[in-house]
Amino acid sequence: MANRPFATTAPSTTIAPLHAGATTKRKAGANARRRPARRETALLGVVALLFAAAIAIARSGWYTAESELGYWLGVAGGVAMLALFAYPLRKRWHAMREIGSTRFWFALHMSLGIAGPLLIILHSTLALGSLNATIAFASMTVVAASGIVGRYLYGRIHNGLYGRRETLAELRAQAGIDSAALHSKLALLGPVETRLVEFARLAEAAERAGLSRPLRFMTLGVRAMLARRWCVGSATRSLCKLAEAQGWTDDKRDRRIAVFSTFIGAYLQAVQRVAQFGVFERLFSWWHVLHVPLVFMLVLSAIAHVVAVHMY
Repeated sequence: MANRPFATTAPSTTIAPLHAGATTKRKAGANARRRPARRETALLGVVALLFAAAIAIARSGWYTAESELGYWLGVAGGVAMLALFAYPLRKRWHAMREIGSTRFWFALHMSLGIAGPLLIILHSTLALGSLNATIAFASMTVVAASGIVGRYLYGRIHNGLYGRRETLAELRAQAGIDSAALHSKLALLGPVETRLVEFARLAEAAERAGLSRPLRFMTLGVRAMLARRWCVGSATRSLCKLAEAQGWTDDKRDRRIAVFSTFIGAYLQAVQRVAQFGVFERLFSWWHVLHVPLVFMLVLSAIAHVVAVHMY
């Protein structure tokens, strides 16, 4: 399991020299893993600002849902919501698979999933007078919220925003991170190695328990953050003492500290992802089962709303 790499080799008495190329690759890999998270955080921030602006405009009183502007905003929002079906249709209709890439269609699906609700909010002016309008708006809100949840779960089991689906075997290999070399380098930092082993065992227990122990599962990220902070601090203190004893230059000491910090952070992140992967994969499959009927409920309520508006 995730904690086995620490028991594979006998402790050495010195810290092995670190290869510059391996260090650069490791740092590049760590940065590559951070970039998707930063992009997603920035995207969520932009979406939140757009919805805040849409709500402010809708409540401004500049127009009504019955005005010409309000009417065409509703039409545009309805078309955007209907166009969301292009993505699942492409996956199931062989003739459409040759049109564009999967990445393009997924990006379009996400964009329409944001644009549609924004336009509907602007159209409604958040003044829901009739029962059918209230049901349609509530259905759209539930589906949009479901889409955000689905995007979060998608990101936990895929590599990057539009990345391919990761496998448990790949994550376990990543968690091993050059196990023999890692054990050798941590040999003189006994407390750090002990803390990493403890976290690996905790993560393994969380993996086995799954959703039967939700608190253990949900707090694993916080525990990883605390473990990283403690391990990096302990490693820094130990390396400073070692640098003083062996006469390292300040530059050499700082480089060693940076490498160990990257090592520790990458290992903890990989072990955490291994432990949470199975649960997120299960939740994503359940989300699919729930999301489809919600979408059909939205379509039916939207059709009822359009018919009622044009008949009465």
